[in-house]
Amino acid sequence: MCGGARSRLGFVPPGPMRNWPGASTGPVGLRPWEGRLDRASMGGARLRLGLRQVRACLMPRTALYTGTFDPVTNGHLDVVRHACRLVDRLVIAIGIHSSKAPIFSADERAEMLGQVCGPVAAEEGAALEVVSFQDLAIQAARRHGATILVRGLRDGTDLDYEMQMAAMNEAMAPEIQTVFFPASPMVRPITATLVRQIAGMGGDVSGFVPALVAERLKHKSEPR
Repeated sequence: MCGGARSRLGFVPPGPMRNWPGASTGPVGLRPWEGRLDRASMGGARLRLGLRQVRACLMPRTALYTGTFDPVTNGHLDVVRHACRLVDRLVIAIGIHSSKAPIFSADERAEMLGQVCGPVAAEEGAALEVVSFQDLAIQAARRHGATILVRGLRDGTDLDYEMQMAAMNEAMAPEIQTVFFPASPMVRPITATLVRQIAGMGGDVSGFVPALVAERLKHKSEPR
């Protein structure tokens, strides 16, 4: 970063460029006015860099990851891992929709998310919080101090939908940025819908969800 800033602020690169017409014959290769301008500009650049560092310390970077998480899958865990490498604090927000009849209650999903994602966040050095929401994602982000929305992308269909959502969110809340994470190859075909269908028919979902979730799904699928 500093090297790029220097080239823009008036430094003449070493080597043959020093012999450009009009360059001074001094050891630095600058015109007299360039040297004065450069010193002043670099002072401002150092001040701005210092302010960014202070801001980073005082204002940890927080991201919001929304979803129904019914159930929590290895795909969700993949997004959490990527996000925790980028931010200081990740808020996982469980969407509550009255029109849907989930397998797990919001409390059950929150408990599973905490147990499954907590160790991942701790390993990456990020704080983790699990909440629920019933309004817009940007409203939840503002409420929890998040300036980033994180989303996972499995394929082109996801990309088309998420790009549309990101554009709408940016129009309503330009201070909140959306960051996309391409799914890792091993989790790319996994969806919560497919996991629910397989589990409901007695299939083995242990390769698609964390062990804790697989056990809970097995219990839910047992005849009452």
